[in-house]
Amino acid sequence: METEMIYELSRPKNSIPGEKYPALFVMHGMGSNEQNMLTLVDGLKDSFFIFSIRGPLTQGPGFAYFTIEGYGRPHRESFDGAIQKLTSFIEEATMEYQIDPKQVYLLGFSQGAIASMTLALTLGNKIKGVVALSGYIPHFVKEEYVNNPGNRLSVFISHGEYDQVLPYAWGEANAEHFTKVEVPVTFKSYPEGHTVSRNNLQDFESWILEDLSR
Repeated sequence: METEMIYELSRPKNSIPGEKYPALFVMHGMGSNEQNMLTLVDGLKDSFFIFSIRGPLTQGPGFAYFTIEGYGRPHRESFDGAIQKLTSFIEEATMEYQIDPKQVYLLGFSQGAIASMTLALTLGNKIKGVVALSGYIPHFVKEEYVNNPGNRLSVFISHGEYDQVLPYAWGEANAEHFTKVEVPVTFKSYPEGHTVSRNNLQDFESWILEDLSR
């Protein structure tokens, strides 16, 4: 696949030519990379095409999808560009590989969760499910983007109660917004900081597999 994005691809175990499979597009946090997310989705490798996507911008020792101008405020131009690139990547990969277009999932942590929720709100029925770990929805996405979550989307949102980077209340606000636009939401909180606990991992993995069967 020709793309400017750098990514890691894991194919379903024992995939059969001509068969279609679910896909999971994974996005990391600021300053991280595509490798660091792979352990979170190891339990899903047998069933999914998994694309772990590197952010296009250099950020410290790692990468980012967009830059920020303040607390909870992405640079609009940088953010819009990232969403456009990720949209193109998801659409191209869905056509290029043996992917069932009705079973496309997104999973992101922190900045990756921000991007994942934005994509879910704008790509209509192209997305079936989203796992958003410790993120937020930018104000301009709610107010200025065309929100079109489709009629098949469901969302798993989690947030640490002691998150020192992005306040816990922002996680609650995420769930409230998806409920407002009539998207089924599973919201989980954990006595953690800005991280993904073992319990969190087990919960979202179970949620994805259950949602996949519906």
